[in-house]
Amino acid sequence: MAGKTRETACENANGEIDAAEAQARHRARPCPICKAPSAYDYRPFCSRRCADVDLSRWLSGHYAIPGGDADEDEDGDLARTEDLMRSEPRDDI
Repeated sequence: MAGKTRETACENANGEIDAAEAQARHRARPCPICKAPSAYDYRPFCSRRCADVDLSRWLSGHYAIPGGDADEDEDGDLARTEDLMRSEPRDDI
């Protein structure tokens, strides 16, 4: 694989991806949750359980993308949303 780029590491001379090579490459990376060898069917995870743990972390807000302060919103969208959330429920909606 010397001299090949990451994108072409699993391609044969016809440009087709070699499934065995692709599986081996994915198995080489450990599961990001438990560090066990990853399984091709659940890549990049080792099992359905680890995939579900990761999904739960995303849904619970454990993973977050850093951003600026909420007060720095230039067009006031956040302020309007907060005002709407604080207002009483409306019957006409």
